[in-house]
Amino acid sequence: MNKQDFMKAAGVNQTLADKWFPHILETMQKFGIDTPKRQAHFIAQIGTESGGFRSVQESLNYSVAGLAIFGPRLTTSQRDQLGRKPGEPPLSPKRQEAIANLVYGGRYGNDLGGDGWRFRGRGLKQITFRDNYAACGKSLGLNLIDNPGLLTEDRYAALSAGWFWKANNCNGFADVGDVTGLTRRINGGLNGIDDRKERTRIAEAALC
Repeated sequence: MNKQDFMKAAGVNQTLADKWFPHILETMQKFGIDTPKRQAHFIAQIGTESGGFRSVQESLNYSVAGLAIFGPRLTTSQRDQLGRKPGEPPLSPKRQEAIANLVYGGRYGNDLGGDGWRFRGRGLKQITFRDNYAACGKSLGLNLIDNPGLLTEDRYAALSAGWFWKANNCNGFADVGDVTGLTRRINGGLNGIDDRKERTRIAEAALC
């Protein structure tokens, strides 16, 4: 895969291709994403996760209706209180922090006050939760517990996505073309499934 292949597969412009291609190539080589099919599925999935390779840190600027994505982790009252109302400006960091601590707190190592916000989604894959930051950091030789923001740096944003991919046996889903199963493994549900399918179609056309 060369840079032009990546640009077509990811649907990105030259600037984003220049920014990400070296790190994506390193990530694929390091984590065994080594066939055109695996590469296509990887590019498609992280394309959705990162908003088209444009975001490496989770936004919690949700509308009241948008907070329904978190299901029972927020009550109706909490969604009404914290979500963005029609006509309101983007949510303040304080309200976004409150959302993160409610929806991510008390799970996967997020046991201390503020862990939900501290270990919100970062990197091209949006690594979330203290336990995942610890495991990812161990693999990459980084102290992500004390320095979680490292995952917003381009190289580590890409490598963390490769770590997650390998740690969760995502190649197996890619090898058989199981976009739905892969999405569940990556996302925990089927959020953005139509976008993921379309990105996979484009990436496979470019690489396969």
